[in-house]
Amino acid sequence: MGSKEAKDKNTSISRRKFLGVLGVAGVTTTVAAALASPLSGQQAKAQHGESTSEHRWTMVIDLSKCIGCQYCVYACEAVNDTNDEMRWNVYTLDQTPTGEPFHMTRPCLHCQNAPCANVCPVGATYQRGDGIVIMDYSRCIGCRYCMVACPYDARRFNWTARTDENPYQPEWGSAEVPRRPRGVVEKCTFCVHRIDRGLEEGLTPGVDRAATPACVNICPVGARKFGDVNDPNSEVAKIISSTPTFRLKEDLGTEPNVYYVPPEGMVIT
Repeated sequence: MGSKEAKDKNTSISRRKFLGVLGVAGVTTTVAAALASPLSGQQAKAQHGESTSEHRWTMVIDLSKCIGCQYCVYACEAVNDTNDEMRWNVYTLDQTPTGEPFHMTRPCLHCQNAPCANVCPVGATYQRGDGIVIMDYSRCIGCRYCMVACPYDARRFNWTARTDENPYQPEWGSAEVPRRPRGVVEKCTFCVHRIDRGLEEGLTPGVDRAATPACVNICPVGARKFGDVNDPNSEVAKIISSTPTFRLKEDLGTEPNVYYVPPEGMVIT
């Protein structure tokens, strides 16, 4: 076997094995599956992955470009007014099966079939028709079923009322949403307040900065992209259709709306 063939064989890995390297394979979430959320028509349809919007907002994170600067983490903390213990966007340093390091970031994945929404007994968590998994903090009773059901550790619980100053403001941005109260669960929203306001103003999320998530705008190397995957002309749709990508824990059937481009030297098969 030639050196090139040997190299290709060594750097190729199945999708399942690669997800195992990331620490995201083989986890089950059979939490309170019988619990029914009292959602009305629109919410119930969206919760089970049925689109009720012309849009489906999607993020692509290119692990081959990410340099680990964590600017996306800091901007998220500033704009969404979180703290280091309650991060919505999580960074870890990982490595490929061949020992090559790469930088991994993980927001909420906004699953089409979201376990968190399926178990919420009061409908505080639900999926919008455009794919965004959203929370109604006024309805949250703090049962934390959603935290147990989420296979991605994307949710945080407010044990206390926050009175701290945010060290990431104003250098990395200013708070654009109110702090969540004590006793509720919170998570990444894809900066939904920007998306909705931008659409009202005729802007295009993923193209116009004012309508695009803060973590995407701040990335200095363009490792994060955002847009409407239902629009074939959007950058995210073009990347997903032309580039090998994977989604975390695809074997669970959650259908995340966050796609990853694998790190350099890794082939997903």
